[in-house]
Amino acid sequence: MSAEALSVNPVGEVLPITFAPRLIEWQRHSGRSGLPWQNTRDPYRVWLSEVMLQQTQVSTVLSYYPRFLARFPDVRALAAAPADDVMALWSGLGYYSRARNLHRCAQAVVTDHHGVFPHTAEQLETLPGIGASTAAAIAAFCHGERISILDGNVRRVLSRLLAFEGDLAQAGPQRELWSLAQALLPDAPTGDDMTAYTQGLMDLGATVCQRTKPLCGRCPVQMVCRAHGTEQTTRFPVKTRRVARRFESWWLLLVRGHGADGQPGFWLERRPAPGIWAGLYCPPVFADEAALQASVPAGLARRLQPLEAVSHSLTHRELRLHPLLLDLPAGQAVGDLPGQWVPAAALIDHGLPTPVRQLLSTLS
Repeated sequence: MSAEALSVNPVGEVLPITFAPRLIEWQRHSGRSGLPWQNTRDPYRVWLSEVMLQQTQVSTVLSYYPRFLARFPDVRALAAAPADDVMALWSGLGYYSRARNLHRCAQAVVTDHHGVFPHTAEQLETLPGIGASTAAAIAAFCHGERISILDGNVRRVLSRLLAFEGDLAQAGPQRELWSLAQALLPDAPTGDDMTAYTQGLMDLGATVCQRTKPLCGRCPVQMVCRAHGTEQTTRFPVKTRRVARRFESWWLLLVRGHGADGQPGFWLERRPAPGIWAGLYCPPVFADEAALQASVPAGLARRLQPLEAVSHSLTHRELRLHPLLLDLPAGQAVGDLPGQWVPAAALIDHGLPTPVRQLLSTLS
């Protein structure tokens, strides 16, 4: 590691003073520059990309981002849109609370801030769904604020850079690393410097300082990286607590028939909030097959056709979906099932969980 270092007061740590300038230079010459949300200081576009990129790969966001902008070109258009339209366009992107918060945030910007995003990270963080790292990204990219992001990728980069021993499963070490991230910021940066530095952190974590196979030979700061210097790169970040995954089985009643207008479609209900797939449309869900059969109108249970079970992974949960198809005879009511008929041709306009959309597409 370079002998050049700076003592930092917040936690008594010694930090490499060349980290920021090396990172800025690398980003300008070798970092990513052609992504559609780059080279803009429009807070709406930066915010939208930051939310979409949370726990989602760039390759996936690249297909959603332009479609979203085409439908909602600015924050006022998004705020004025029906929630169903927002959820439908988000369908398949996952982590649907992001879409709900996105809509709420747009409405708050229009209602409380006259359609203009606040300029500082502190103010941005008061908006629905905007956390500290997202607020910092918007403020740094759009207004040149001297503030650091600290998403999952950046935690990994800085943990390795500093050989940070704190357990990031705990709040105290997370705050300590945040203080160190602030102390590593470039001195007296221009707005362009903050753009390059912030983007550089993102690029380094996404393309070089990877979780399982870091590409240290390509790293512009390997000479000041303590983990690399001690050959302990994969030891960091330290995070001991692991959230146990839950396994659940759901039985889905897929009712196929015709609405009052005679169009073929499916009986769907909106999932309640809070909960899995809140706000999305889904076939009625039951805890077991017996409960599903009991919900079917008298004399129709024999028409139930079991379909192939589907496995679906969520952040901390594994779902095993057991769909049973009921072709409802003409003129037959669905009984007391909550929900509504959705024409097959209109499924594209409804927010549907990915496995449900795939199931219904095979039955349409």
